[in-house]
Amino acid sequence: MRPGARELLGFAAAGVCAYAADLGLFLWLRGPAGLDPLTAKALSFVAGCTVAYAGNALGTYRRADAGASRLRQYAVFCAVNVAGALVQLLCIAVSHYALGFTSRRADTVSGAGIGMALATVLRFWGTRTLVFRSQAARTTQDTGTTPDPRTPQAAQTAQTAPGTGQATWTG
Repeated sequence: MRPGARELLGFAAAGVCAYAADLGLFLWLRGPAGLDPLTAKALSFVAGCTVAYAGNALGTYRRADAGASRLRQYAVFCAVNVAGALVQLLCIAVSHYALGFTSRRADTVSGAGIGMALATVLRFWGTRTLVFRSQAARTTQDTGTTPDPRTPQAAQTAQTAPGTGQATWTG
């Protein structure tokens, strides 16, 4: 299986588990626990984000950026997921209020269909580029260039920090 397909399948599997956790907890909090809908959704959203982060950090992206702070990764991951939720709300708002499609079916199509598709694309991009970016991608982003390891200059300046496996630049 190609690495891109493996990444996409892992991301989807984590997403399905997160969706199940979010929905299951929401239904329980609204039913037997008796919480109001906004509190129930806020708590279930945090639980879903946590399940999705754990699935991606321990599964799909377990080899990416091992030196990064897990707390920072989790915070950025939650921010990406909030952005995805806002995309879904925006789709409903445009459909319902700007275009005048006010039926339940139209709200479902715009929020859970179109909005979810756009939010998933945003979440996938954000997860792979902002949360679990590789050291090579960070070097490219920070310096604007990626050193070619075949050049003599890169071979002389790139060394591995003892015990970390991380490249250090001495030149």
